[in-house]
Amino acid sequence: MLDSLIVPLFVTTDLPPRAELAEFGELLAGAARTLSHEGASYDGFLAGKVFWLDRPVLAGQRPAADTESRFAGMLGYLAAPGGPHAARDVLADLRAAIAAALTARYGEAGAPPAVFAIRDRDVRERTPDTALYVDTRDAPAELVTVTRPYL
Repeated sequence: MLDSLIVPLFVTTDLPPRAELAEFGELLAGAARTLSHEGASYDGFLAGKVFWLDRPVLAGQRPAADTESRFAGMLGYLAAPGGPHAARDVLADLRAAIAAALTARYGEAGAPPAVFAIRDRDVRERTPDTALYVDTRDAPAELVTVTRPYL
């Protein structure tokens, strides 16, 4: 697919206590499979790594309680058909899809997830070594192929 849009991105949100990181990643990746804009749907492919954004625990401090929400993040790439889709619109469509998926799984969490474009370099440099890889299952082969060089 020659006319594809590849957007490096950062996704972050708070999750309820005892939420699992792998499940969070699967929810994000699954939400990107079919995006919708003004009533029309289109394919998407999300690939990247998910990780916890826990506060550092310094000497003398106690770790966060098991009852506290935890922040999770993802650094990765969203691929979508180019043409009429602008990066801003695709990100807004992904944000809506992720918000719906998270609400369906965890209920109303308060603030919606943050989904925004970043530099490609930031994805490579800021992804923690311990992060878990996730991607959209059963995505169109063309979108997977154009994204691979970025991963």
